[in-house]
Amino acid sequence: MLQIALGLLALSAFAGFLALCLEVADAYFADYGECRVRINEGEKELVAEGGANLLSILSDQHIFIPSACGGRGSCGLCKVKVLEGAGPLLPTETPYLEPEEIDNNVRLSCQVKVRNDVKIEIPPELFLIKEYKVRVVGIRDLTPDTKEFRFQLLEPDTISFKAGQYLQVNIPEYEECDEPIYRAYSIASPETKREEVTLIITRVPQGIATTYLHDFLQEGNEITLNGPYGEFYLRESDRDIFMVATGSGLAPIMSLLYKMADEGIQRKTTVIFGDRTRNDLFYLEELEALTQRIPSLEIIPTLSRPVAEDRWKGRKGRVTEALKERLKDGDNTEIYVCGNPAMVESVEKIALESGVPGDRIFYDKYA
Repeated sequence: MLQIALGLLALSAFAGFLALCLEVADAYFADYGECRVRINEGEKELVAEGGANLLSILSDQHIFIPSACGGRGSCGLCKVKVLEGAGPLLPTETPYLEPEEIDNNVRLSCQVKVRNDVKIEIPPELFLIKEYKVRVVGIRDLTPDTKEFRFQLLEPDTISFKAGQYLQVNIPEYEECDEPIYRAYSIASPETKREEVTLIITRVPQGIATTYLHDFLQEGNEITLNGPYGEFYLRESDRDIFMVATGSGLAPIMSLLYKMADEGIQRKTTVIFGDRTRNDLFYLEELEALTQRIPSLEIIPTLSRPVAEDRWKGRKGRVTEALKERLKDGDNTEIYVCGNPAMVESVEKIALESGVPGDRIFYDKYA
């Protein structure tokens, strides 16, 4: 049995090595010449050197497709309909595509190599996505591994977005990264503050993007953003609201709360915000200030692993436990949840079991 397992492991490693060799050979030796990308029945046509993936080719031409992972194939957001020229569907795409999407030629643009002319369809509103030149005007430590970044808009000098949406940050080449990459981060600031945006970014160990943002980016530096993207925004209704967040998942929740405060929305709202220890929580004073502007707002901070030095007198346990205790009847409830995928899926399960219809559960999974 051990020999079979070792044989399978060796075979898998060999297959991986061959795939890597093919990728290297494709990158260095293949010459596909100029390829045409025809968009929306000829509404727009691009010419690009073949060999790159569709996501990067579109981005180079300032057509920005949503991508929370920056093209690593781990978020499943960069979907486009490829009518001709895409090649076979890859195993890296299928986990992110529904059967009807596969039947309708939907692909992950980061996984589609452009080796010949292609025809695609994208939503017309993506042509409205803009690139913004910004200057860093403030960097603040919120926790030992989370920072708040404030960016002043330079060109264009204002931005329009819906509270809850996200932007992509262009990480330039630096000593840890030999090519520009994009990463997605939710906007934490009010949508009424159009000349400046705030992002909350947690360091990822050995993360190329967060290493640059935490260790290299300084006040006064200029970088580029693009967006806004996303369908995580406040729906118009009079239903009760539960908002659940962990870590930097609080960012879009803050933007939603600012919207409620600015527009005088007084729906009964419960925010459950949690992390491991007291040092991991932030914006508690800002949340308390929002309760003065939104009398119907209740904040429930909770710690899953408090330590003695925290001297924590508040709620203890996971955010999912707090939600299960408080959510008794989902008939008149909407759920807004943001954080790591496992937490989001647990919240969704609890909400469905409590009677919240699936189309009233809105989430932003951080890839």
